[in-house]
Amino acid sequence: MSKSAASLPQTATKRASPAKLAMDRMGLRRPVDLALHIPFRYEDETQVQRLSPELSGQPVQFLGVVVRCEVGFRPRRQLQVTVQDGEHKCLLRFFNFYGNQQKMMAVGRALRIRGDLKGSFFGLEMVHPAVKPAEEPVPHALTPVYPTTAGLPQAYLRKAILGGLGRCQWPRTVPAESWARLGVGEEWSLGRALQYLHQPPPDSRIAEIEDRTHPAWQRLKAEELLAQQLAQWRARQERDAQRAPRLLAPAQVLHNALLEQLPFALTGAQQRVVQEIAQDIGLAVPMNRLLQGDVGAGKTIVAALAACVCIEAGWQCALMAPTEILAEQHFQKMLQWLQPVLRGQGRQVAWLVGTQKKKERDAMLAAVASGEAALVVGTHALIQDSVAFHKLGLVIVDEQHRFGVEQRLTLRRKLSQRVAGEAQAQEPHMLMMTATPIPRTLAMTLYADLDVSILDELPPGRTPVVTRAIANSRREEVMHRIVKQVEAGRQAYWVCPLIEDSEALDLQSATEAYAQVCEALGQLPCESVLHAANPPMAALLHARLSSAEKKAIMAAFVAGHIGVLVSTTVIEVGVDVPNASLMVIEHAERFGLSQLHQLRGRVGRGAQASACVLLYGGPLGPIAKQRLQAMVQSNDGFELARIDLALRGPGEFLGARQSGAALLKFADIQEDEAVLDWARDEAPMIWARWPEMAQAHIDLWMGSKSDFLKA
Repeated sequence: MSKSAASLPQTATKRASPAKLAMDRMGLRRPVDLALHIPFRYEDETQVQRLSPELSGQPVQFLGVVVRCEVGFRPRRQLQVTVQDGEHKCLLRFFNFYGNQQKMMAVGRALRIRGDLKGSFFGLEMVHPAVKPAEEPVPHALTPVYPTTAGLPQAYLRKAILGGLGRCQWPRTVPAESWARLGVGEEWSLGRALQYLHQPPPDSRIAEIEDRTHPAWQRLKAEELLAQQLAQWRARQERDAQRAPRLLAPAQVLHNALLEQLPFALTGAQQRVVQEIAQDIGLAVPMNRLLQGDVGAGKTIVAALAACVCIEAGWQCALMAPTEILAEQHFQKMLQWLQPVLRGQGRQVAWLVGTQKKKERDAMLAAVASGEAALVVGTHALIQDSVAFHKLGLVIVDEQHRFGVEQRLTLRRKLSQRVAGEAQAQEPHMLMMTATPIPRTLAMTLYADLDVSILDELPPGRTPVVTRAIANSRREEVMHRIVKQVEAGRQAYWVCPLIEDSEALDLQSATEAYAQVCEALGQLPCESVLHAANPPMAALLHARLSSAEKKAIMAAFVAGHIGVLVSTTVIEVGVDVPNASLMVIEHAERFGLSQLHQLRGRVGRGAQASACVLLYGGPLGPIAKQRLQAMVQSNDGFELARIDLALRGPGEFLGARQSGAALLKFADIQEDEAVLDWARDEAPMIWARWPEMAQAHIDLWMGSKSDFLKA
């Protein structure tokens, strides 16, 4: 890309104006950043009309002479200006005004006024209209209104964007034949498209501009999607050039030993995915595979079998989870499955979290560094500087979207290692798992550089969960149902969004719900499960508890000693208690669809009929209503993911806002799927034939954001 388009301006000085600081916060630093900051609506200041009562109820721009200007105090302080255009007068009201505004609207001044005209018994009036001197030229194009922030006025932003647009140069970064295959003509170049969107002529088809169907918008969408796919292709090629250990275990001793002790047989989908992973990690190229599976599809056993291959090949495996509760669940399962076999080899399953005591942590760090720890399970503590692996061959990241983008990048950068006898540093193989199914268009866009495996089959014996949305006014009925569950020897969850009462949010808190559940069960709230003589019938679990307290509560609940677990969303993933058959979600309208589906997945894991109650407070907004209806109608995680994407957009769906920058600004991956298909097909060809153009296109559109694609 040309220097003028790509170069950064000088860093803001100590005396930078608030407007410049605000622009910097919005990422408007390069001329191209300004040029790509598109208006979200337009105002028509090109037409001047004669003032008339017939125009009441419409936006009107007219010329008038001030005949009266004074400050009134009834019903509140306001500047009242009367202007006259021919035989008609109009009263202008300003409730917020400054002294220089009064001077500009002095009696006798000719003004150009634009605003919503209203007629009343007392005549025509406008409230806070836009006012300019009559001698100021009338614009020849529509006036853009830009997304902005505090301290950044529209007038300042318009001037800066117009200047940035003028400084940009637009070299060809996409071959003409690529545009021909999309059916986009050369008449809508990027420069012309941007000029049109910033300054559309008065006869423009505004509806087409604002709904993004105009040819100028189509050009921007295609350019952006192509840049994203080019960056994905480059990332994939870079990874293919890296080296990784070949993890081969032809005897399959650990693999077979694990299968023999399982009380169930693998599903066909699990067998297929296990084979896909084994083939990938047997190559000298780093595996980068995303394993998707609905709630309860059996991803953990797939991860364990992949770890078996890695360990038997003489390498270490790391399993990282986003929360200590989920990491603990994985650790206990891996201990049960793998420790008996590993013990005979003098190796072990290690445990690393941030809350460990120093003595235990030091012992674990030593085992990891020596290679005695064949499998290391933990939270993000695994990527701290103090952790040094002996021979790390495979990294498994569970619920990968729950980690911030920077955390995932740190993990990838940290684990590259030098191996004796190898000229090139080796990277471990990566298996990322998610129980949040990702729709095809989103996978094509944000995970185009990954291989994807899908567990599309649930293990036999899983009972469908019946879901009901119930208004909070029927709370006592739900509480009665909870008591019946406990009396029948079954268990239940009650999930709330807050720990304690908040004045800012009128939500039922976990502590209050816990007190109500205890009252219904006829017990006093328990201060500490850890020090109680006998486990209570109900317990409260949340993130502020100590690690030991959380561990004691979960152990008692898993053992069946606690009947009702009142909790925040710390139990969203990983908790597996087959005897729990009722899930109550407080203020369900405040949760996203994927989170609701994850919470519902904590029940229905045994043979009993299970239910999920979505308690909601009214009145419901349209999106909240659609979410709850979708939950009631479907148990299919992939269908719910499709609906969730449509309701929330890709940034919210993936937690991509953790990166601080959305990867797609203009394109809609659902509406523009045909353009996405074109971009995916063109990217490898452009890299092969025009690599300099491909790199220039990425630099122009993505800048440093392309690094986030590596996460």
